Amino acid sequence: MKNNSNKDKTILVINKAIHFFGSATALARAVGVTPPTVNSWKTGSRPVSEKKCVLIEQKTNGEITRQQLRPFDYAEIWPEIH
Repeated sequence: MKNNSNKDKTILVINKAIHFFGSATALARAVGVTPPTVNSWKTGSRPVSEKKCVLIEQKTNGEITRQQLRPFDYAEIWPEIH
């Protein structure tokens, strides 16, 4: 990730996603990853993959967006939503 501000924002959004699904395990199950992967998102040690960003946005009915999950590069990945 490019800077701590974006990292902090992403961590807050991951926590919001965890709350939306009820637990980190439920989020992991909903998007087809392991709980340790969600934990790596939560700590900011690994960004949410592009595919998982789209899936989280879909599964939350847009409550959590790709832009929120990847504020540091969403415009490069999805120029149509910039």
